[in-house]
Amino acid sequence: MALEGIKAKLQQLRLEADASSTKVEELTAKVKTLEQENLAKEQEITSLTHKNQTLEADIEKLEGHHSDLKKELDQTGHHGSQNEALQRKIQILEEEAEETDKNIRETNDKYRQADVKAGHYERKVQALESARDQWEEKYEEMSKKYAQVKKELEDFQLEIGNI
Repeated sequence: MALEGIKAKLQQLRLEADASSTKVEELTAKVKTLEQENLAKEQEITSLTHKNQTLEADIEKLEGHHSDLKKELDQTGHHGSQNEALQRKIQILEEEAEETDKNIRETNDKYRQADVKAGHYERKVQALESARDQWEEKYEEMSKKYAQVKKELEDFQLEIGNI
């Protein structure tokens, strides 16, 4: 009867060890997936940062061009047709500057959102790694218990065999 109890306990420990092993594998896969998502978000952040820098450089260039055109306009104030053409150019440049400004704001918003998401995924990865570590510890404990019960069973079998 004691032998059957030990065998049942061994079987239960085997099942728990298998379940723990499966859970560790699932969590490891989930951590890898989240790490890949995190890497993709970091790449997106890098891309958006570069785009933001490019747009800011374009704004500076357009503002410089705008101020040059305004100076030309002031110098050639006596020439009506030339003045109108320059006014149109200035208006176009101002519209382009506004559009570029809008793009920069959108890019900055996307950058902030991506940064928030990256932080969220980092916390998620840390939580999953912690859970994985706990499952690994539980798996190791179960393995030790299994080895101990197995040893007790072998000792018990030797004792019975000696009787």
